[in-house]
Amino acid sequence: MVLPVLTLYMGDYAGASPMMLGLTLGAYGLTQAILQIPLGLLSDKIGRRPVIIGGLVMFVAGSIFAATADSMVGLMIGRGMQGMGAIASTLMAMVTDLTSEENRTKAMAAIGGSIGLSFMVAMILGPIIASSAGLSGIFWLTAGLGLLGILLFVSLVPKAVVVQQNRETLADIKHIGQLLRNPTLMRLNLGIFALHLALMAAFVVIPTILTDELGVANEDLWWVYGALLGGGFLAMIPVMILGERYRRQKLTFVSAVALLAISMLVLGLQRGAMLTPFMLLAFFAAFNLLEASLPSWLSKVCPVGNRGTAMGIYSSSQFFGAFAGGVLGGWSLQYYGVNGLFLLIAAVLGIWWLLSLGLQSPRALQTLVLQVGETDHQDFAKIVSTITGVEDILLIQGEPLAYVKVDKQTVDMPSLKPYLNRT
Repeated sequence: MVLPVLTLYMGDYAGASPMMLGLTLGAYGLTQAILQIPLGLLSDKIGRRPVIIGGLVMFVAGSIFAATADSMVGLMIGRGMQGMGAIASTLMAMVTDLTSEENRTKAMAAIGGSIGLSFMVAMILGPIIASSAGLSGIFWLTAGLGLLGILLFVSLVPKAVVVQQNRETLADIKHIGQLLRNPTLMRLNLGIFALHLALMAAFVVIPTILTDELGVANEDLWWVYGALLGGGFLAMIPVMILGERYRRQKLTFVSAVALLAISMLVLGLQRGAMLTPFMLLAFFAAFNLLEASLPSWLSKVCPVGNRGTAMGIYSSSQFFGAFAGGVLGGWSLQYYGVNGLFLLIAAVLGIWWLLSLGLQSPRALQTLVLQVGETDHQDFAKIVSTITGVEDILLIQGEPLAYVKVDKQTVDMPSLKPYLNRT
């Protein structure tokens, strides 16, 4: 909700400048990035509930601090405090703890859909609330939403959960170096970094372009953002479906990165009453497609048994990108103006496009968690490895679980079903 309006209302705060705008936008991403993996590790030791509740309390405290701030420094501190509630990876781990293997994909899809929907709703609500209650009204609302989140979590999420040490949910610091050096994961992590850098940097100037260059009134911004985001979402759905159906994920992915870069390049060179909305629509369509594709791709290619660690690195890369985008956007706007900012974003996206050319389309693989039971590990590995569609298997000494990567199109699920983990 803050993203589409902070640029327009920063004049109400002492110490406003393009650089402070960028730092305020990016502060949330910096603290999120720093704390994602540490809080995930902490949740493995003391449990998910205290970490999640503590994170929501910190988010509420940051919202209240920002709501009462009268300077850009105060806003920046409040945004940083909000970001200290870095519980995204812990929440995902808890979903894995609470769901059976056959329902986990549906649960993750529901969460992903709710995140996308909340982003669209927030972009519409932000301008409406800010036009009537100012920027502080948005922060008071986010404080209320944080309290509602605590209430829902405490009252509806089961308190006692017997969880086996499912390696898919854990952030294992010993494997971070190995995963950082994985060429495919490196490209995906750099991709989400560049994607959110572009989004945050672009929103340093998009609100003022809409109001100052296109003449959109502040109170009318909500429907403009709704049209751009909704149109972009509808435009990307058939492209994504066709890419999955005909196994052209790499083509759609690389094309989306190119479209993202071209839209920024054009906006840096030429803007107009028709051209600017069209380029922004292209930007949001490509953004939506890539935002949905990147985590799906990562889940298919991350090494078996290391999804928790891989997703922690991915989330940190995303939030570091948001921080870098805010800082880069504020700095570029202050010294090189709007055109220079768009051209700089286009250059970053152009580098990402070159890197993405080295990706290989992901195979339709899925990780399953199986119960070893009393079976000897070597015997279990021999049995499971002969089942059709099993690509890789990880067994950890002392753990009663096995992590198996299978080809969803060819796997013999009836043979694997007796071993599926039911926790």
